[in-house]
Amino acid sequence: MAVEILKDEDFRDTLERNDKTIVKYFAGWCGSCRLFSPKFKRLSNDERFSNISFVDVDAESNPKARKLALVGNLPFFALFEGARLVDSIASDKEEVVIELLEKWK
Repeated sequence: MAVEILKDEDFRDTLERNDKTIVKYFAGWCGSCRLFSPKFKRLSNDERFSNISFVDVDAESNPKARKLALVGNLPFFALFEGARLVDSIASDKEEVVIELLEKWK
């Protein structure tokens, strides 16, 4: 599944349309965020997580989406069931994100 890039305008509607969504919050200046992008894309195509929607949000230009997840450090990952935040973590380690997804799927 492809990673969808969202903005504040369509963020909440997209969350409400999906049962489970993981959002990666990033910033253009964040080197760790850029390095994690191919890993996030690979995870979005992983059969283990086929029931989860993968979304990218620029944390700097989308303050409403950032506030909804209480974003701290970047990259930051938030799990949503519908529009309800269920878990989140700031990490640049793929195994940490996999662990988060595994306990949730």
